[in-house]
Amino acid sequence: MNTTLLLATDLSHECQAALVRALHLSQRSQSRLDILHVVDPYLPEHTFPALVHAIEEEIDRTLNALCEHHELTRPATEIHIVSGVPYAEIIREAYERSASMIVMGTHRKQGQPDLIGGTTLSRVMRRAPCPVVSIPHDGEPDWQDILVPVDFSLASRHTLKEVLTRFPNVRLTLLHAWDMPVAMELCEGTNYQHWRDLERQRLRQQLELETERLMSDLHARPDLELVLQQGDPSQVLLDRLCQQPPDLLALGSHIRVGIGRATDSLLERLLTETRGDLMLCRTW
Repeated sequence: MNTTLLLATDLSHECQAALVRALHLSQRSQSRLDILHVVDPYLPEHTFPALVHAIEEEIDRTLNALCEHHELTRPATEIHIVSGVPYAEIIREAYERSASMIVMGTHRKQGQPDLIGGTTLSRVMRRAPCPVVSIPHDGEPDWQDILVPVDFSLASRHTLKEVLTRFPNVRLTLLHAWDMPVAMELCEGTNYQHWRDLERQRLRQQLELETERLMSDLHARPDLELVLQQGDPSQVLLDRLCQQPPDLLALGSHIRVGIGRATDSLLERLLTETRGDLMLCRTW
């Protein structure tokens, strides 16, 4: 079945890295690549035709140059210029084109999550009908190492299915963090260590069973590692990303965990503090 990747670009340097990634993804999945640019709706109407022509020429020139530089065959492509509110137009185009994925560049504001929360990228990630991938910089041609946090929920299972369907032969790490709010109090008891070991064993068996069932359904056999760690799930994830950053982190949109200040969400922290690519999958 023919699929469509949607690249949203503002012609910035960050979006060039996203275009390179979109070209590789398009080649891997044999998908059409639609490129969208949204212009200011308040520009004088008589300037619009000339502006559209100039932007189309710039995107076409950049596309040809990147394909030549990376030795890629140019995919079937449609360049579309519209006026409006960027995040709303990107979402509308994703629906109308039945896009299988949206690819966007990350305008990183290191250590300033409050500047990320209202951006086009964050808004698209929270509302898009398909997975959204953010690309912060140029990277390897293909993702080889993908990290998926899992919590045994249906939403988590959906995210894992998205990853296995799209990338069946990668190195896949499943990270499950489990938290005991009264762990410090319980550790004073003589039976706590024994209980914790049994609980970790139970969780691992459950995770192995769920993963094996899903991989069997999808006929996928990735190089798989299961990691279980006790602690706050958000902090466990951030520590893992700092110590062993993957090529791609795949999350479900059901994750809304706050860290630090009440206004900081996990998504904003990930967009500002992690180095790799991020894919957010809609799970509702």
